[in-house]
Amino acid sequence: MIDARLLEKGFSAGQALAHFARANPDSGGIASFVGKVRPDGDVKALHLTHYPPLTLPGMEELARKAMERFALEGILAWHRIGFLRPGAPIVLVAAAARHRRDSLAAVDFTMDHLKSAAWFWKREKRDDGWHWIAPRGQDHADLARWD
Repeated sequence: MIDARLLEKGFSAGQALAHFARANPDSGGIASFVGKVRPDGDVKALHLTHYPPLTLPGMEELARKAMERFALEGILAWHRIGFLRPGAPIVLVAAAARHRRDSLAAVDFTMDHLKSAAWFWKREKRDDGWHWIAPRGQDHADLARWD
């Protein structure tokens, strides 16, 4: 089961995970990660844009790769687009597997790819205007672990 979505409005991680758990009743473990807009410094808003012909198909392909690489029964990858305020959830990734290590590794793998090799562009609004956010060196190093 693959559930990949681009969302223009907020989501409830609790409700999404409850539905995901019901959809994967034979899983021994479900791991999840929720990324939120950090309220660092004077960040007023985060704006996420994307390239529609590639974004959702790319997320679905990434989910398929995670399903194949790890012994998963299901994976969920939801990502917000548009304007978000500090504290708002940006991304939810969950993986269901018979064993915890596969679910934990699949979430890590998927997040590393979404963080630095995905089809999103981020910019923050601060007191002095808008600033583009690029992946950090650590994000690229995290992604390289999976090669």
